Amino acid sequence: MGMTYAEITLRNVADQVFAQKGSIDEKDIRTVTVTAVVDTGSMNLVITEDVFQKLGLSVVGEKVARIANGQRVTGKVTEPVEIRWKDRFWTVNSLVIPGAEKILLGAIPLEGMDLMVNPVTQELVGVHGDEIEYITY
Repeated sequence: MGMTYAEITLRNVADQVFAQKGSIDEKDIRTVTVTAVVDTGSMNLVITEDVFQKLGLSVVGEKVARIANGQRVTGKVTEPVEIRWKDRFWTVNSLVIPGAEKILLGAIPLEGMDLMVNPVTQELVGVHGDEIEYITY
C-alpha cells in the first residue's frame, strides 16, 4: 500500500469567532494550507510545531500518544482547528508531537468529513461520493 496525501487548509477557530463578532477582519484569520499524510492508523489531526506557531494556537492540555515506531511521546493538545478539504470541513483539537515533520490527517477528522481512502486508487474520496452525508441520532 502506498501513501496517500491531501492538500488541506487549517484555520484558527478562535480567530474565526473574533472575525464573526467583528473584533478582527476576516483576512486576519490565521490560516495555512499544507499537504497532509492521510493516516487511517492515526486517530487525530497531528500538526508540526511550525504549523502550531503559524496558526497561533493555545495549548489546552497534553496527551500521551504512541507514534509509528512504537515509542510513547507526550504532545500538546491545542485549541480547536478547522480542517478544510475541498467543500468539506470539520473542527477538532490537534496534537503537536515533538519533532513531527509531517501533518497527519487521522481517522476522526476523516470520519467527520465523510472521507475515506479509496483502496484501489489510494486517493482521498467521499464515502458517499461527492455528497456529504451526516448521520444524526
